[in-house]
Amino acid sequence: MSLHGNLDPDTAWEIMTLLNDINLRGTTVVVATHAKDIVDKMKKRVIQIDKGNIIRDSKGGYNSEI
Repeated sequence: MSLHGNLDPDTAWEIMTLLNDINLRGTTVVVATHAKDIVDKMKKRVIQIDKGNIIRDSKGGYNSEI
């Protein structure tokens, strides 16, 4: 598991857990990452943007469709 920003896997997961806790309390959280493994484990909504256009909007990670 890796995030751009040179975080080790444990720290990256701790940050994502904190952001998830914030989200569960009612705050919208937007995370931009290329770390597909983190996205798939979180099972949240994925909006993929290419050249300013939304090309994907799915729930459950990269490998899921709505």
